Amino acid sequence: MDEPTVEEPLLAVRRGGDGEDGAMASTAAEVKRLLRLAGPLMAGFVLRNSVQMVSVMFVGHLGELQLAGSSLAASLANVTGFSFLFGMSSALDTLCGQAYGAGQHRLLGVYAQRAMLVLAAAAVPIALVWASAGEILLLFGQDPAIAAEAGAYARWMIPSLAAYVPLACALRFLQAQGIVVPVMASSGVAAVAHVAVCWALVHKAGMGSKGAALSGAVTYWTNFAVLAFYARLSGACKATWTGFSMDAFRELRRFTELAVPSAMMVCLEWSSFEILVLLSGILPNPQLETAVLSISLSTASLLIMVPRGIGSSLSTRVSNELGGGHPRAARMAARVATAMTVLVCLVLVIAMILLRNVWGYTYSSEEEVVAYIASMLPILAVSFFVDGINGALSGYHGERKGLRFKYSNSMKNSRNVGVVFCNEDVLNAVL
Repeated sequence: MDEPTVEEPLLAVRRGGDGEDGAMASTAAEVKRLLRLAGPLMAGFVLRNSVQMVSVMFVGHLGELQLAGSSLAASLANVTGFSFLFGMSSALDTLCGQAYGAGQHRLLGVYAQRAMLVLAAAAVPIALVWASAGEILLLFGQDPAIAAEAGAYARWMIPSLAAYVPLACALRFLQAQGIVVPVMASSGVAAVAHVAVCWALVHKAGMGSKGAALSGAVTYWTNFAVLAFYARLSGACKATWTGFSMDAFRELRRFTELAVPSAMMVCLEWSSFEILVLLSGILPNPQLETAVLSISLSTASLLIMVPRGIGSSLSTRVSNELGGGHPRAARMAARVATAMTVLVCLVLVIAMILLRNVWGYTYSSEEEVVAYIASMLPILAVSFFVDGINGALSGYHGERKGLRFKYSNSMKNSRNVGVVFCNEDVLNAVL
């Protein structure tokens, strides 16, 4: 029997075979397995990541300054906080997936608790950055009014970190066991609740943009509470969650060494876009430029959750198969997931182009903003297609190799091209 290994190439050419009919049957079976796992995951990812987008939508109808400030704050929070924590939690895909495939069920609970400890420690410096967001943005030359609005919004987002840490770990913990439908359902409940909470805090309580920022914490805690009640009452996690264990405090450094490269892959990808958002504040009419670019990139960030859902399901499938000693099945999953990603990205690109003239109205009633967003979406669609395929490829193991790939592509390409296509003022400021 082939020995399972994380470093084994997943896209290797098939040697031998069971004939064309056997290959087709194996492919069809793998498509069904991935769809059962990826479908709920994609829906859950989109629903959870719509939280910040919905908050910005509510704020956008308060005024252009509020829209620019909240958009900039949400972008800063994503790249300095949520992306890092999301990436660190992805280490559980490898650890929990392989432990579950090998039948070492108790280890899943230990790994999840260990991840919560590491992520909680990482959240402390992130909170300090958010508390000083206004001053940081001023250092990057942002408009003072926009920086002040973004700083206030970011400070009211800090409570979201306390809820996001256990939520991110719980999601990975359940996903590794193939428990995806309850995850999707909890995300749906939280998304619906978020609209109600956001409306209540923004309009009824009169908190304005601060209420929209705070609503994220309420929503994340709601999502986590639903998952915790499910795990407790259903008995589905009886073998994998045996209570809190002191073993969680062991090998924290080893987990961190695996989690940090995973986090950096996500951060480098997201930061290449956020650099462009910061540069947009130097352009003439910074309120319009910042708002439109942030909206465009947040749209792409939401849609990228679809191929990333495929990538995450692939990571689970590969870990389960390697943990069970089936490297050929892992290769099959990789090939099928790649084909699925290309098809899904094509559909989403077409949708972005067809809806470009109406999408802006969800954020603002200003015709100038709507028209500008419509002109941006076709360009964004091309970038999304390439990035979407890369999102699924993130499901392949090899975190350090992936980190080098992300750096060379994200930082060198998108930042430089974005600067060139800005105007002369921005180019001079950078050079």
